[in-house]
Amino acid sequence: MQATDQIIRFPSLRSPKPRRALMALGMGLALTLSPMAGAVQAQGVPPSFADLVEKFSPAVVDITTSSIVAAQAGGQMQVPPGSPFEKFFKDFNGQNGQSPDQQPMERSEALGSGYIISADGYIVTNNHVIDGADDIEVETFGHKTFKAKLVGRDLKTDVALLKVESKDALPFVAFGDSDKMRVGDWVVAMGNPLGQGFSVSAGIVSARGRELNGTYDDFLQTDAAINKGNSGGPLFNVNGEVIGMNTAILSPSGGSIGIGFSMASNVVSKVVDQLKQYGETRRGWLGVRIQDVSQDVADAMGLPAAVGALVTDVPDGPGKDAGILSGDVIVTFNGKEVKDSKELVRIVADAPIGDTVPVVVLRAGKSTDLSVKLGRREDAEAQPAADKSTAAPEKPATGVVLGLTLQPVTDEMVADLGMQAGDKGLVVMKVDVASEAYTKGLREGDVITDAGQQKVATLQDLQDRVSEAKDAGRKSLLLLVRTQGDPRFVALSLE
Repeated sequence: MQATDQIIRFPSLRSPKPRRALMALGMGLALTLSPMAGAVQAQGVPPSFADLVEKFSPAVVDITTSSIVAAQAGGQMQVPPGSPFEKFFKDFNGQNGQSPDQQPMERSEALGSGYIISADGYIVTNNHVIDGADDIEVETFGHKTFKAKLVGRDLKTDVALLKVESKDALPFVAFGDSDKMRVGDWVVAMGNPLGQGFSVSAGIVSARGRELNGTYDDFLQTDAAINKGNSGGPLFNVNGEVIGMNTAILSPSGGSIGIGFSMASNVVSKVVDQLKQYGETRRGWLGVRIQDVSQDVADAMGLPAAVGALVTDVPDGPGKDAGILSGDVIVTFNGKEVKDSKELVRIVADAPIGDTVPVVVLRAGKSTDLSVKLGRREDAEAQPAADKSTAAPEKPATGVVLGLTLQPVTDEMVADLGMQAGDKGLVVMKVDVASEAYTKGLREGDVITDAGQQKVATLQDLQDRVSEAKDAGRKSLLLLVRTQGDPRFVALSLE
């Protein structure tokens, strides 16, 4: 990705002007719409998508939201949302003769897309389409308008569920299985691009399993034309099943260049089910920090293959209660094989909260069976973070090992390093830029707490681990490194 490219989650086209004027504005923004991606079975190019569009387009809706925002002074510089200059100009404009809370306000409208998933009026769209809105209006393909209420939303997947009341049953579409979509399959995207009203585009699935910024990201990449106003619209397979929700594009300018992202329906449908039932998400929580098992880490640990999720830290929680340890490699969870850390996160999220499930870990090269009673992620995230005080560190004696200038962590350093009281380790004071350690991302301020899966508190501890690894014929040494408290394993060569 070039430096000029940017991921744009179209923040729904906004303007303080009437809707008709709004439709002609906003050429600098864009919203997600995807191309036609494919059928599950190999087939030729369809002669036409007209029958599909005619059958399923009545379930696609335009969404208009309104909210009260600060009025924009004439001639005032405009900056895109999320720009590094946004806060600067916001602060500057607030001080330009009046405080921010005295600024004049006005009503702003925004446009997006969505799709009806039940006859009784449940509608799915992107959260960023309705975020901050105090009024949501839905217009159907047949030009009927409804006031919609927000049932629930999930920031992690950018999914929102709306509900409208209708005397008549509404046309709706069904979710398909996004896991069956293959690269090269045809897909059809529908929505409201650029405020122009209902529109259709087609293309193929360009790639699968794309990640942007979210923990639960699972995007289908497509080459269909995507423009502002399409966010929240459906991506259909050739059977008329929704296999994605258009969410973002990759673009250097804000316009479509044929790289769009649609959140996989298997993610969206699970979130929608929870929002419909609870009004919020309820994801399983294991309570451990993990990373992928790279090949060099697997070699350093003597593992047969670079698979599974490597546990880097076990704070208080279900994982600790179950006996999971830092350095364990989780290879099976609740009867499902774990290929990598991303897959484990999804399996855990889908597991039933409060149930006790089996977990298989590799520990010191041997398989160990454990059982863990899952908690709820949302409850864990709601807990306030521990308050950390600051203190100036001491400067005890230093030494150089594996290209790293190290010194023991003192009690005075703990808070500044993102550690807990009583934690021990070796803090990196300098990294030789010609060393493998530098290449693998170690930097000043990192802390080594384990080496060869044993605790290290002194330079001698680390030197002993190096000697032991060499004596055992190991070619590398596995280090547990913490950066402001966040752990990861790094394997450094001993040759």
